[in-house]
Amino acid sequence: MTAPTIPASGVREMPRPRVGPKVDRLGLLVEGYFRAHTVLVYAFLYLPILVVVLFSFNANRQATVWLGFSTAWYGEAFRDVFVQKALLNSFIVAIPNAILATTFGTMAALGLQRVGRKTRSSYDSLTYISVIVPEITIALATLIFFASSFDVVNPILSALQGDPAKPFKLGFGHSTIIAAHVLFNTSLVLLIVRARLSGMDRTLVEASYDLFATPWRTFRQITFPQLLPAIVAGFLLAFTFSFDDYLITTFNSGPASSTLPLWIFGQLRKTVTPETNAVATMVLAFTLGMLFVGQWVLRRQSRRGGQEASMASIITEER
Repeated sequence: MTAPTIPASGVREMPRPRVGPKVDRLGLLVEGYFRAHTVLVYAFLYLPILVVVLFSFNANRQATVWLGFSTAWYGEAFRDVFVQKALLNSFIVAIPNAILATTFGTMAALGLQRVGRKTRSSYDSLTYISVIVPEITIALATLIFFASSFDVVNPILSALQGDPAKPFKLGFGHSTIIAAHVLFNTSLVLLIVRARLSGMDRTLVEASYDLFATPWRTFRQITFPQLLPAIVAGFLLAFTFSFDDYLITTFNSGPASSTLPLWIFGQLRKTVTPETNAVATMVLAFTLGMLFVGQWVLRRQSRRGGQEASMASIITEER
């Protein structure tokens, strides 16, 4: 027990009792509720995926009755001719779509940086509208556009060809799916690249122009390396959206252009088998692999950019 202190005024003061921090019980309850809510949300999102992956190794043909561990259904999926054809169609659609959407989106983002503010705002509004519009609307609009265009163009092509045994005419297939996917994914790539451009250091570009570099050399050595992470992210996003898309693909596909999502949905109309789960698991693994590769490329590029920046600072200090 501490003795009472005597201040200079001569009045004796008693020691003050120590008061501990107040416990906010309501705050603890709210924090616990949010933590439990977060756990339930993530469980709702990922537990069904884990169930699909688990039952893809089911030895029983009935997907809902577990009889043991087996990898035979993955072999069945690889040997299935329809799965092979659907997988090939998915790659035929997704790869050109990702290349075209990334090219058009990057070019549009670079072009919008050099126009006036009012023009840029108008194009930004159109871009956001194309992203906000429901996918079913885009699918129906592209279907009507292609059908109407074919009704106009095919008679002209028939008149130009005369009367051949097998006349060439336009129809639904890989090309229509790719065109519809590019229409949707270009806006996504444009937004990603625009976000990167807005945060890019413009002083390096201005310094390149001050050193009499050509616009192409400035783009190749200054602008493109800084935009590369956004371009890679846009490419992977466009590829994943096209590879997994069902709605737009359904409206614009032809008789021989069934992709993996269409095949999986067709199997679900009959029954769910471990083979279907195996195909879905392989699609999931491939998508995650693409994301990991993209992350590795982005980290390597950022590390290389940091090394180049440090080397540039060292050279500047030495000079």
